[in-house]
Order: sequence, then structure tokens, then C-alpha cells
Amino acid sequence: MRAILGQRPLRFVFAANLISMVGSGMNSAAVAWYILEATHSEMALGTFAVLQTLPAMLMLPFTGVIIDREDRRRLVMWLDAVRALIIVIVAVLAFRQRVQIWQLYLMNTLVAAGFWMFWPTITALIQELTPDQQFVHSNTFLLAGVQGGWLIAGAIVGFMYNHVGLGGVLVIDVSTYVFSFLCYFGVRKGRQVVLRPDELRADIVAAEDRLSQFWHEMREGLHFLRDHRSVILLGISWALFLGAMITGVVVTPSLSDRIFHAGATGYGWLNAGWGTGAFVSVLYAPQTIAALGGRRAVAFSMALLSVCVAFAPVAGFLWLAILTYFVMGSARGVGGIAMNTSLMEMVPEYLMGRVQNAFYFAGTFLQLTLALVIGSVAHKVSLVAAYAILACVYGLSFGAASWPVKTPELSREIAAE
Repeated sequence: MRAILGQRPLRFVFAANLISMVGSGMNSAAVAWYILEATHSEMALGTFAVLQTLPAMLMLPFTGVIIDREDRRRLVMWLDAVRALIIVIVAVLAFRQRVQIWQLYLMNTLVAAGFWMFWPTITALIQELTPDQQFVHSNTFLLAGVQGGWLIAGAIVGFMYNHVGLGGVLVIDVSTYVFSFLCYFGVRKGRQVVLRPDELRADIVAAEDRLSQFWHEMREGLHFLRDHRSVILLGISWALFLGAMITGVVVTPSLSDRIFHAGATGYGWLNAGWGTGAFVSVLYAPQTIAALGGRRAVAFSMALLSVCVAFAPVAGFLWLAILTYFVMGSARGVGGIAMNTSLMEMVPEYLMGRVQNAFYFAGTFLQLTLALVIGSVAHKVSLVAAYAILACVYGLSFGAASWPVKTPELSREIAAE
């Protein structure tokens, strides 16, 4: 742990993620609650979730190459700056009482476009900055920052929304983007990119034009996946986990509103329960992963998520649902750290953007389908049935993580061949 904290660039990255997640968590919760208040429809929340996936479906097949060939720090800074500008515009409309649902949908779509490029970029940047054999600890600190931010957001968003409204929450989000931008500015100086092994060996065919090189690099990522079954199974588990986790925004507000009648405050407490569990998990995630191994830790976490998601809507009491969300957040923490660590160990640095994007694409396609199905089932059938569907998706993620496979070689060995 001390070796990670001793790395100045990583300290800046972790601080940036902690603060920016406070704003992002408050933004997401406040906008979702505003839409539910204005429409009283889970279908509207389903549309809200669907619009998060559309940019990903268009961008992810192509942005992996950009992440692998450009300076990842500069990409993150640009993404923070553009998203902050978009949110400022909508915050002004909210303060003037002129914001409309379609404007929130548009803001969400554009910010989501940045999100789907941000996370593969930041994960690849952390892999690039982390010393060998320290991936578990760096991912633990990353999750601590992310979930610590969501924890703070979940604890205060209901109170803040009731006192400063949607516009005030959006302004807070913008201020966290400014802080994040300044942190990434201090990570290092100059333009730095990860060199490919064929560049180190001067094997690039100079005659290729830019477009040909681009398509060649895309195929290179697909060929890597074709030859590494263990990575594909991990990616399937990750995609299922990602799709179910993000679709949770469709049902959690209604759990507070329709089942427990607790309003925005109850929604905030449910988010706080999830965030607290994920944050606390960083205290024992490294030991759990070391004891079980990466894939078993992922499988155990997905099984626990499946059981808890099925139980949450029938818990009977708000405090018990919050406790269930705490356990879910803890499982998310251990599973997320194990997934990221395993991927960093199995995938070479120069391929990380492309491999991640392939799994993010699958996860967002699933989310697109799930958001429509979950919203419709919650609105027309029952909230319990909607949660049951999510539990089945986590169960499938458990199956993919548990599927027998030979132990893969580490990326360092692959890159050295």
C-alpha cells in the first residue's frame, strides 16, 4: 500500500477520482430523481438509462485505438473539461426554472459519451503508472476513491437536492470536474504514450496509411481476444456485471418511492448503503483476492450480488434494504477490484484500451436492452419482477467467472515473446 501512495502521479489520480465521483454521484441521483418526480414513470428512467448507452454503441468500437495511441492523461483532461462545460449550460437553465426533460436527456447522453471514454482511459493510465505486482493495491485505491465519492454523494444528495435543487447539485458537479482537471494536470508533464512492442522492434510497415494502420490496430485487439479464452470469459462476466449494475438506476428510485415511501432521502440512503459497502470493501478486498484468487473472488462476488438483488425489494423495512445495498456494494467492491486486477495482469499495456472497449461495448449493449426491459417490467408488472431479472443477470456473470479455464500467462510474458 505504501508503495502505491509513494507514487505522486497515482496520488493525484486517486484524489481526482474521489472528488469527481462526489459530483458525478450527486448529478446522477439528482437528475434521476428529478425525472421521476416530473414523470412518475419508470419508463422515463429506462429512457434515461438507455440514452447513457447510445454514445457507447457508436464510440466504443473505435475509441480503444485512440486510448492506446494517445497520451491518456491528456485525454482524461479533455473529457473533464468538455463534460463540465455541458453541465454548466444545463445548470443555468435549471436555476432559471427553464430546464426540460429532453435537455436532461441530452446532457446525460453527452456526459455519458465522455464517461464511456473516460473509464477505459483511466484504467489504462493506472496500469501504465502502477509498478509491477502492485495492480491489486492500485485498483483498491481507485475503488476507494470512486466509491468514497459515491458514498459522500449518497449521504448528502437527498439533503442537498431538497435545499439547493437540481441547479445547485449540477454546480457542485462542475466544481469537482475543475478539481479533477487540475489534479490530472499535475500527474506528469509532456506528452507520453505507451509504445507497442512492434514499434520498439521497428516492425511497423511504414507504407501503411493512417486509415490502414487504424484498422490494423483494431484487428490486433480482436486477434488477442480470439487467442485468449480466459480473457473472453472474464470480459463476459464483466459485461454482465456492468450491464446489471448501471441498470440499477432504473429501479432504485422506485424502491424508495413505491415500496418504502421514503422519497429522495430514502433514495440517498440506499445509494449511501451501496457506497459504504463498496468503500469498506477496500479494507479486505486485497486479502480476499489473495486467498480466493482473482476469478474465484469475481464468482463469489457475483453470486452474492445475485442473492442480494433478489432480496432487496422484499426486505420489508428500509433499514434492511439499506443493509442489503451495503452488502451489494461490498460485493461490487471485491468483484470490481478482482476484475480490473485480473485484466491488468492478462492484457499488455499497449492493448488495454482496445480490449476494455470490447467488453464495455458488450456491457452497454446489454444495458441498452436491460434498461428497456427493466423499465417496462417495473412499470407494467412489478418492481419485484424487475429486480429478479437483474438477479438473473448477476447469476450469469457468476457462471462466466466460474467456467473452467486454463490459467493465462501474464501480460509481461506475452509482451516479451
